[in-house]
Amino acid sequence: MIQIAVFSDVHGNLPALNTVLEDIEKRGIQQKFCLGDLVDFAPWGNEVTEKIKNLNIPCLMGNHDERIAFDIPVIPLAKHSKEETEARFIAIDHSRNQITAGNKKFLSELPFHLKLNYKIGKKHWTIQLVHSSMSSNDTYLYESENDEVFVEMLEDSQSDIVVMGHTHLSFKKSFENKKWAVNCGSVGRSKEENRLASYLVLTMDEEQMIPEIIQIAYPLQETVRGIRESGIPDYYAAFLKNEKASIF
Repeated sequence: MIQIAVFSDVHGNLPALNTVLEDIEKRGIQQKFCLGDLVDFAPWGNEVTEKIKNLNIPCLMGNHDERIAFDIPVIPLAKHSKEETEARFIAIDHSRNQITAGNKKFLSELPFHLKLNYKIGKKHWTIQLVHSSMSSNDTYLYESENDEVFVEMLEDSQSDIVVMGHTHLSFKKSFENKKWAVNCGSVGRSKEENRLASYLVLTMDEEQMIPEIIQIAYPLQETVRGIRESGIPDYYAAFLKNEKASIF
């Protein structure tokens, strides 16, 4: 049996990342992978990036990582309210101003996709890791998508499972021939009702692979306090507490 852990969308939330890494360690899982979005919306973008770097955790380039690494302009999104749009501009500017040159370089060199292959007995399991899709790191694929979308991803990648993040909403979908599409959710900015830190444990043996979404509480008040003491709008502290609030 082999187990790996996959997590995504930390978004500068160091207390949440520390809690997830501690939980992975308690489970005795050695191999960890990150699907990107290390920065924006909480004040520890540098600390999160350095932890991923120092622990040698393979990590993909999320859309937020790419924006900070290459100074890509922020474009307002139609799905966001005026309040969220204003908060988003301020929060991303905070990341741009705070990121170190070394961490910016690290983000700029992250890979776009990662494919893994594990051999157990006579069975090879192929795992495709993406931030959001095969063609983009900024495509929103939800559980409600037609199955054909995920089947096509599995076929294009020639994999047994595609694991993604980006939407901050976890799900598992199974298909014929033991195939899976999984969203591991978000470590640091969950959009699920419970707002818990979310990640994936994937267990494999010669007969099957079993994806399990793990959701755990973390020191939320520490993150809320960190946001409120930084230049990041209080909007994001209220979001984590699942409350409605003004920008400041």
